[in-house]
Amino acid sequence: MQLHGYFRSSAAYRVRIVANLKGIELEHLTVNLVKGEQRGDAYAKRNPQHLVPTLVTDDGLDLTQSLAICEYLEERYPSPPILPADAAGRARARALSQLIACDMHPLNNLRVLKHLTGELGLDEAAKLAWYRHWVTVGFDAFETMLDGFSTDFCVGDRPTLADVCLVPQVFNAERFDCDLVPYPRIRAITERCRALPAFAKAAPDVQPDAT
Repeated sequence: MQLHGYFRSSAAYRVRIVANLKGIELEHLTVNLVKGEQRGDAYAKRNPQHLVPTLVTDDGLDLTQSLAICEYLEERYPSPPILPADAAGRARARALSQLIACDMHPLNNLRVLKHLTGELGLDEAAKLAWYRHWVTVGFDAFETMLDGFSTDFCVGDRPTLADVCLVPQVFNAERFDCDLVPYPRIRAITERCRALPAFAKAAPDVQPDAT
């Protein structure tokens, strides 16, 4: 299978983590977001949204949206699982995942930031204020949702889809110098995840296209 992505894309980062957790070898193909390669005609045929990642399956299907790709890999390669065995645990893992992937990340991704500084004319300080505001709103909720669960990871004693989404979002927050001091559980879980080979191998700075 081929993964079309970019080293600094948090959505592609999620898929890399899941593939590593499950021992799946993917061929990584770079779509340089900074150079605008996602808007080229060739890539648009694979992903009409002009976003990464896109997973090309062994039978030639183009799959988009990182959470959908992660769940596809979960169904095809169920061991080790990235979702808990019980219905309540799966719902909790999905809720935490979607808090990041559906609520936080879309407000702060590259095309939104470019729109803010381009068409809307915001300066760098205003852009950073926007970014940090939505990180605070999201992580305030995420940290609160972790309260009362004394587990090593977001849901239980092993990484789930929630951790897969959390670690790339923390990476983004660090890039933009967001204050993470108020989030001890988030920081502890992230540190624990980063110590695992599957997460370390997926980190942006060790990808072949990292620049």
